[in-house]
Amino acid sequence: MTSAVAQADVSVPATARGRRSSLTRSRIRSAWAFIAPSLIILALIAGWPLARTIWFSFTDADLNNLSDYEFIGFENYLANYDGEWLGLLTDPDWWQSVWNTVWFTLVSVSIETMLGIVVALILNAAFPGRGLMRAIILIPWAIPTIVSAKMWNWMLHDQFGVINDMLLRAGLIAAPMTWTANADTALWAAVAVDVWKHTSFMALLILAALQMLPQDIYEAAKVDGVSPTRVFFRITLPLIKPALLVAVIFRSLDALRVFDLIYVLTSNSRDTASMSIYARQQLVDFQEVGLGSAASTLIFLIIALIVVITLAAGRVRLGEDPR
Repeated sequence: MTSAVAQADVSVPATARGRRSSLTRSRIRSAWAFIAPSLIILALIAGWPLARTIWFSFTDADLNNLSDYEFIGFENYLANYDGEWLGLLTDPDWWQSVWNTVWFTLVSVSIETMLGIVVALILNAAFPGRGLMRAIILIPWAIPTIVSAKMWNWMLHDQFGVINDMLLRAGLIAAPMTWTANADTALWAAVAVDVWKHTSFMALLILAALQMLPQDIYEAAKVDGVSPTRVFFRITLPLIKPALLVAVIFRSLDALRVFDLIYVLTSNSRDTASMSIYARQQLVDFQEVGLGSAASTLIFLIIALIVVITLAAGRVRLGEDPR
């Protein structure tokens, strides 16, 4: 009798585990069935052009004649001709564009993250007109980047711009400044425009995370007399960390691919060119499809590397709780 009871006790969990395992496999198959069409479309839209770009980076393809090219290996990246190293990795203009892009990303995303947290905390509070304010704050983000860049280009104009006029009236500057033509201020002007446009995007993602936080934790902290500053750093910030990391990754991906904003503001200057502007210049201006494809491939690798580093530094994986 005792043996039978023991066997029954053991068989029940085993059966339950088997049912759960079968249910899990069924859910996985259903998930793949739903996501397969999207993956196929993504492979056709993004995968094939990416593979084609990587292939062209190993050729001497020219924009005038894409049907006649030869495989040259890594010569677009690095090659030695009669003792002289040539290629993309030896071009100072390429490394300048890499530095410009990374600097722009680090500064703009950092400022947008901090301001986004502040704006999200304000919009998360209860006050009259909160819904209208949430809609208004999205207006800069909804404006196309090319329109924003052109608008700010006129505002920052040294002769007709309203920014110089306001600063002159306030006595903060003695003469009009060429904000977008001076290499020392052009990238800072681009950062300012980018912050104006994308802070609301960061605030929206962070606000969504704040809306999902359990309120009983804050009620308990209020009962215990914990200060608001301590509540933010000990409760709010750790809880929104996964969503905050996702927001930072999304904005970093966008900032690392920046093209139109800097191109319109700084008139395609070498001192302020981003990686995308450099690749476009090689591909369109110089019609070097091979070299332009090599630059585009390196942009893809740099972005992928930075995303991996960001995920590792945050110690969190998308879709899972932080450990």
